[in-house]
Amino acid sequence: MTNNIQYWIYSSPVGKLLLAGDDNGLQKIQFEINISVDDNWQKNQSHFKQVIQQLDEYFAKQRTLFDLKLNPQGTDFQRQVWKQLQKIEYGKTKYYAEIANEINSPKAARAIGMANNKNPIPIIIPCHRVIGKNGSLTGFAGGLDVKQQLLSLEFSF
Repeated sequence: MTNNIQYWIYSSPVGKLLLAGDDNGLQKIQFEINISVDDNWQKNQSHFKQVIQQLDEYFAKQRTLFDLKLNPQGTDFQRQVWKQLQKIEYGKTKYYAEIANEINSPKAARAIGMANNKNPIPIIIPCHRVIGKNGSLTGFAGGLDVKQQLLSLEFSF
């Protein structure tokens, strides 16, 4: 991440979320259990006005699609996976193997899982919508209980 990082701690129904980014877009959302703020970051709520508004609407079941400037930091492969995750519709889930097939890497299901795990902007890049092939919930940075809450929110729309 660049040096001019702004941040804000957003209180959500799934706990506190760290929002961090710069003029190039939102770079990070961290769940309460993982929050870490660098000393050189600047606290600035107004920088995240649009993010906060859209998250509020999402949690109020008034928004099913985010329209924000994102700038996730990762490898080319990770960014390709994250872009594909954004195509998973609200209230739907996919398996890791499905994502692998969609990016023309049918043997990359494990790599998809690793990229999913490194997703720096959960909720907005909806890695919570990826589940195990047997229908089980699999790892999630915010914990499986938060993953279940997000899926329950979307499936009760």
